[in-house]
Amino acid sequence: MVARHLGWLPTILAGMIATTISYAGPLVIIFQASAALEQPLVASWIWAISIGSGVLGIVLSLRWKVPIVIAWSAPGSALLVTMLPETDFATAVGAYIVANLAVLVVGISGAFDQLTRRLPPAITAAMLAGILFRFVIDMVTTLPAAPLTVIAMMGAFFTGRIVSPRYSVVAVLVVGVVLAALTGNLSGTIATPSLTLPVWTTPRFDLAAMANIAVPLAVVALTGQFLPGIAVLRTAGYDHPPARPLISWSAIASVILAPFGCHGLNLAALTAAICLGPDAHPDPDKRYVAGVAGGVTYLVFGASASTVLALFALLPAFLVAALAGLALFPVVAGSLSTALRAEDGRDGALVTFAVSASGLTLGGLGAALWGLVFGLAVHFIQHVLKRPAIAGPP
Repeated sequence: MVARHLGWLPTILAGMIATTISYAGPLVIIFQASAALEQPLVASWIWAISIGSGVLGIVLSLRWKVPIVIAWSAPGSALLVTMLPETDFATAVGAYIVANLAVLVVGISGAFDQLTRRLPPAITAAMLAGILFRFVIDMVTTLPAAPLTVIAMMGAFFTGRIVSPRYSVVAVLVVGVVLAALTGNLSGTIATPSLTLPVWTTPRFDLAAMANIAVPLAVVALTGQFLPGIAVLRTAGYDHPPARPLISWSAIASVILAPFGCHGLNLAALTAAICLGPDAHPDPDKRYVAGVAGGVTYLVFGASASTVLALFALLPAFLVAALAGLALFPVVAGSLSTALRAEDGRDGALVTFAVSASGLTLGGLGAALWGLVFGLAVHFIQHVLKRPAIAGPP
């Protein structure tokens, strides 16, 4: 009997580890994006994405008997780093709702596959790389502040990428925190653990914010999160569930939780792989327990969001920047590879990347949207000119 119960231990641990990794890197990006917000709003944001991810993960895993791992959109968080300081939070919440309603329409209509086929992969990948590239640059610029600590973090990351890629970000966090503590760079006090209460923000709808935030947020969620998330499930041998309910329920939960700060929930990809392999459980039909365990872990973290926020507040700015850059490094590398792999469409992709990474604001619209517009324009013009002319009458 004891052995049978212990047999579930690796499955439960897989779910717990997957959730913990979600906090090791992506949460740092939210910490940066929310720098201008009051602490109760930030804690509510963490509460909303944690509770939403937890409930969805548990319900969907039990419904489909598949390890469904939900996470918040890390690229979407990165987009907000530049947008939130210039946008009223209520207006941003309105944009979250619009973005997730758009995702919901795509999910319910079953148009996900058609949309992802019509949007050139090189263009969407280039936009994602452009949004995230600043974090890689910021990581490099932290070197003068604490060269030994940052270099050690980089060493841990790139070594981990070879030895154990899934846990490389956790290794970076451990190395960074230990060295920061030894060098006296941790500051502040740990707050007494307490339950977090969500804070309601009445949404305000603004056309400029919809263009700057909602459009890129929806595109990134569909192409940069749901697409690889579905691919990871299929690669692991799970032909069900279909994409429609996963996208639709994620969007519905995101809309409901948006007034509490949730910018978007979606399928996880990298962390989901931890729950999908034989290391989680030899029997694929029993791995769904990992999804449930991960969801429960999310609920625990979400309930104590204020404490989680206080712990991250102890970290020095250089460590946060380095950790964020390293956590997003694989996504940037993969996106650039996709964007520039094929010669056909490379010009449009490079234009998209350059504009998205530039921080350009034109006509009140942000760089991510303009990158998408300019890149698609170049892509369209070049493809029209390449079409063979229709022969006229002799």
